[in-house]
Amino acid sequence: MIDYTLIRSRRRTAAIYIKNGGVEVRTPMKMPKRDIDRFVASKEKWISKRLAQSQSYAEQREAFTLDYGDTVTFRGMEYPLTAKDGKRAGFDGEQFYLPPDLTPEQIKSTVVQIYRRLAKLYLTERVEYYASVMNVSPTVVKINGAKTRWGSCSAKKTLNFSWRLVMADDTVIDYVVVHELAHIAEMNHSTRFWAIVANILPDYKERQKRLKDLQKRLNAEDWE
Repeated sequence: MIDYTLIRSRRRTAAIYIKNGGVEVRTPMKMPKRDIDRFVASKEKWISKRLAQSQSYAEQREAFTLDYGDTVTFRGMEYPLTAKDGKRAGFDGEQFYLPPDLTPEQIKSTVVQIYRRLAKLYLTERVEYYASVMNVSPTVVKINGAKTRWGSCSAKKTLNFSWRLVMADDTVIDYVVVHELAHIAEMNHSTRFWAIVANILPDYKERQKRLKDLQKRLNAEDWE
């Protein structure tokens, strides 16, 4: 029997999550333990596969590092990390330039700062463009460090995006922007919501797939 952590709550169905190399099972408050064990046993192959995948990701994250000469991704394209005399760091369209003699951890931290600046500029630009096309009015665009949530839209029409999104290619970035802007009109994932997205981006499902591919890659990279 697979070991798992049980969390009971006021939910209607049982679900299994792989977290930090362990198995978490969430169930309705009154679901009998024997039924829970039976449910977990029925998912044994899936759980084993996901645990192995989680371990693989953990090992790759452990080994992840950045150094001069490596490449990083911006808007779907690879650019080198280059040492440049002085204390400034940035992106010039051909490279991410950094002060010389930084440690790998300092390089990573500096690259994240550059990503955040680029994300603010580019995502704000794309929001302004699509807001005009969709005739909606977001209040502000914010950049955060979310690992698995690419974007969100609050009830106050504030749009939040993970800086990691600018690693995606432009078509995928546009999908996330349109997705969040559509929430200004529909704060759900109803048929009406997806109709709004499809009206702007008829191929949104293909863009979703490419976004998932990026997420898989980032699962193996430690950007903390």
